[in-house]
Formats: sequence, structure tokens, C-alpha cells
Amino acid sequence: MNIDLTGKIAIVTGSTVGIGHAVAIGLARTGATVIVNGRKQEAVEKAIAKIKEAVAGAKVEGVAADLGTADGVSAFVAAIPSADILVNNVGIFDPKDFFDVPDEEWSRFFEVNVMSGVRLSRAYAQAMAERGWGRIVFISSESGINIPVEMIHYGFTKTAQLSISRGLAKRLRGTGVTVNAVLPGPTLSEGVAEMLKDEVAKTGQTLEEVGEAFVKAHRPSSIIQRAATVEEVANMVVYVCSEQASATTGASLRVDGGVVDTI
Repeated sequence: MNIDLTGKIAIVTGSTVGIGHAVAIGLARTGATVIVNGRKQEAVEKAIAKIKEAVAGAKVEGVAADLGTADGVSAFVAAIPSADILVNNVGIFDPKDFFDVPDEEWSRFFEVNVMSGVRLSRAYAQAMAERGWGRIVFISSESGINIPVEMIHYGFTKTAQLSISRGLAKRLRGTGVTVNAVLPGPTLSEGVAEMLKDEVAKTGQTLEEVGEAFVKAHRPSSIIQRAATVEEVANMVVYVCSEQASATTGASLRVDGGVVDTI
């Protein structure tokens, strides 16, 4: 399958590291002009350099903005007033017991994980519909279905993304704009590596080995019995952004290694 998005402008939020960065590289390979985003200019510049190193002739720009705030989204939209593809990837997580999560943390998770995508979709979707083509993708999680007891405040935001993506797909019916959610499972991103670093140091095992042990202990329903790579998740995202995925909309597409035990 030859995915060609030449001439399309693709925004990937939270794309300086992790799944977002892998998605940005994947979209750059399709010929799209990719807009990288992170909170710090230095991180954005490093990410741009890495993408150009990975993809010869990559067309990539960057905007540093905190998309967890309304002001940050406004600044971003002022810098990038139009887009054909929007990948709402920016997100935060933090394992913490329900009784230790104060109100302000619930609000912060909602603003970053949910409202960033709401605000950006509101800013770009209508123009996509007027042009008759567009792709919006919310990076949710298997945690939106399989709520993790250690991160209830995170899981609820991922469930919210599923509701928004499905509802927005219906709102944009017949316009040529598709809206989908992609649900990764445990994935060896930089964030997960940080979470597992103490175990790596203690055991002397590789990150992949510790990740596999984590999956078997905490996500035993996994069928692949290991953590996914960021590239494996990015492959699905790039596909749903493609011309070839024109009949896929309103979907929740799992790249969870089979963690969610349902048909």
C-alpha cells in the first residue's frame, strides 16, 4: 500500500517524543508537511532535527505551545491557521491511587488529555469540511475501556476521548472528514521507559524485558504478551490519516496487543 499525503498539512500534538514523534516521522514519510508540537522550543527543534535525519527531504515545521491551556491552543492556531490532518496525541499519565488524586489533578488531566483535542478540533474541523477532506485522530488508550485501577483519573480522560471522537464523526457525516480514535496498549514510549526505569536499574534487564514482565503482571489478557513499539502504534495512525482509510470513521481502533478481552 502506497500512502501518499503530499500537499497535506498534518498537525501532531505532543510530538517531540514517544508515539507522537513516531507518528510525525511516519507522516513525514508520506510526503505530508508535518507540524511538530511540544511545550518547549528546544524540544521542538530537537524533534524536527530527528525527523529530518530519519526522513530525507522531510517537510517539517514546529510550534512550541502548551496545549493544555486555552491560551496555548489559541497561540498554536494563530501560528498554524489551517490543517488537513489533526492527530490529537498530547497527553499525560501518572500512576496514583484514587484517594491521592486531588481535584486540581483531575482538572489538569482533563484540560491536557481532553480539552486540547476538543479545542483544536473545533478550530480546524469546519474548514476541513468546507474543503471536503480531512482526518482527525484522537490517541486514546485501552485504558479508556479497561480502566486501570492505578490510574482512574487517566482512564476517564481516555474514555472521554472515545465519546468525543465518535460524536464528532457523526457531526461531520457526509463531509469527507473522518474522525477516529486509536487505542494503544502498553507501549515502550519515553514516558513508559521513565515509569519502568527503576525496575530496569534494579533487575539489570533491558527495557523490553521489563516491559514484557509489566505486561504479563498488569495486563495479563495481552495476546502478544509484550509491550508494543511506538512504530507499531504509529503505523495504525498513519493509515487512518490516509486516502485509503476513507470509509473508516467513528471507529475505535485498538493497537493494544489484544489486552481488551472482547470480540
